Amino acid sequence: MRPGRGEPGRIRARLGQDRGQLTIEFTGMVPIILVTLVLLWQAVLVGYTFTLASGAADQGARKAAASGAWDRRSNCEAAVYERLPSAWDGPAQIHECGLLKDDMVTVRITLKAPVLFPGFASLPIPVRATAGAAAEGK
Repeated sequence: MRPGRGEPGRIRARLGQDRGQLTIEFTGMVPIILVTLVLLWQAVLVGYTFTLASGAADQGARKAAASGAWDRRSNCEAAVYERLPSAWDGPAQIHECGLLKDDMVTVRITLKAPVLFPGFASLPIPVRATAGAAAEGK
């Protein structure tokens, strides 16, 4: 036997002791992977809620600006709810819709981001959006 080298049988014995190590490490990492995926999905839902809120406020402002003074608010609210998917309709709050100030129609809405999937529960973080448009028919 050469100096500095172990016996071949010992090396094989040491390699056999690591059997199942990958399975144990993967099992330990599964919860971390799942929590990371859930947090990423939740971030996507919050971002999508911001997009929905601004789009709905924009749509409401455009409809209200094109409407006459007598039906401005009703057209604005209808446009806001038309733009929102049904899962976001329930927690939607319309604060101002078709409010005329200085020849500008303003719309302010608040949505709540869902937890994990729409329609289940809402985060306590409000998502606010404001939009405005020049009033066409006073």
